[in-house]
Amino acid sequence: MSNSIILSAIYLPPVSYFHAIAQNEGEIKIDKYENFQKQTYRNRTKIATANGILELFIPIQHGRKERVAMQGVKISYDHDWQRLHWSSIQTAYRSSPYFEYYEDDFKALYEQKYEFLFDFNIAQLELILKCLKLKRTISFTDSFEKSYDVPDFRNSIHPKKESAFMNPKPYYQIFEDRNGFIPDVSVIDLIFNQGPQSKNYL
Repeated sequence: MSNSIILSAIYLPPVSYFHAIAQNEGEIKIDKYENFQKQTYRNRTKIATANGILELFIPIQHGRKERVAMQGVKISYDHDWQRLHWSSIQTAYRSSPYFEYYEDDFKALYEQKYEFLFDFNIAQLELILKCLKLKRTISFTDSFEKSYDVPDFRNSIHPKKESAFMNPKPYYQIFEDRNGFIPDVSVIDLIFNQGPQSKNYL
């Protein structure tokens, strides 16, 4: 597992997640067997809107109280969250410089119903790596391990923690004149605003 990094499968990850990837050139090892944790990025993301930060949550099916490994967490479609999330993303970014360039690829993710959260998050990760032109191999853990002897970012990239991988240098955001620069929101903010220059920022 030398030269790899360990990450969680999370929803439209923050910019810092891809700073970590860009600064480690080995394969991306995703933990399939860690327990799903509430109030983390595993089923939530943050986007920058005209009114500031908007958090988007993917609803999950709640069974009995036992812990569930990430690979077994099922998405709930009791409410039309896909339409809501895509509408929110369109409203926030349709006037950004590169939204139209990437729009169809991201829209397709919200038109397919994935049974498992893990699979949905991996499909997004693959698309985002392609958009960022970051060529990495994605592999998966075979079991849960508390620690690894390679860089492990499963718990450090968290909505309640400041990431060590945050780049303090601002990039252009469409509502910056209204809200100031908002750091470390979802990487789609960087992609829609910076387009092909996103990789250079990382």
